[in-house]
Order: sequence, then C-alpha cells, then structure tokens
Amino acid sequence: MSLTANATRTATTPTTWLRRVLLLDAAVTTANGLAYLAASGPLEDLLGVSAGLLLGLGAFLVGYGAVVGYVGLRPSPPPGAVAVFIDINLAWTAASIVAVVLLDPSGTGTVWIPLQAAVTAAFAVAQWVLLRRGR
Repeated sequence: MSLTANATRTATTPTTWLRRVLLLDAAVTTANGLAYLAASGPLEDLLGVSAGLLLGLGAFLVGYGAVVGYVGLRPSPPPGAVAVFIDINLAWTAASIVAVVLLDPSGTGTVWIPLQAAVTAAFAVAQWVLLRRGR
C-alpha cells in the first residue's frame, strides 16, 4: 500500500472525524465563551440576559472548550470523555430551551438561544454517531 493511500484512509476514519468534531466543538464553544466574557455588557442589552449570567456562562464555556479541545487533540479520544461531552451538550440544549421560557430574553435572545442550542445538539449527535462508529 502506498503512503498516499494509507494517509487518505487514515484521514477519514471515524476516530479522525470524531477528533475534528471535538475540535470544532471546542473552537465554537471557546469563542462563544470569550464573547460572553469580553462583551457581557453589550450582549446583556442585545440578548436580554443579565451580564452576570453571561459572565458565568462565559467562564464555564471557556473552561469546557479547553477540556474538549484537549481531548480532541489526543490520537484516540477516550470514549468515556466523549460520552460526558455528549451528555453536557444535551444538557446545555435542554437548559437553553428552558432559559428561553424562564429568562424572558429580548427578540434577538429568543432567536440566539435556540440557535446556539441547535448547534450544541448537532455537536452531540455528531459525537454520538462517530463514537458509535469508532467502536
């Protein structure tokens, strides 16, 4: 087998795709967290969610994104860690739906919160599918 054929096959394994999804999840999550930390005041006005809550969420998201990124950089992400990420992403999705009802966000917040919940749910589904394929 040639080096090129082997490299091509390696690049498309479920583990490689899982790592890519984890790294994308980490990047999006960390960017979201950094935005909440850096612009909590303006985002409070835009989303109709308190700056204090955004700061807390931002700190969580940056830390969580760092852990997901670390695991995504490993040659073979541990299935247990990925399962925890799936659960956290699903919990975030559910909490976001509840937040739209309980927090009474602005019109923009009413769009933003379910949108980011949908992205988080998509990460959870992709991670679950790829984790199952890799076993």
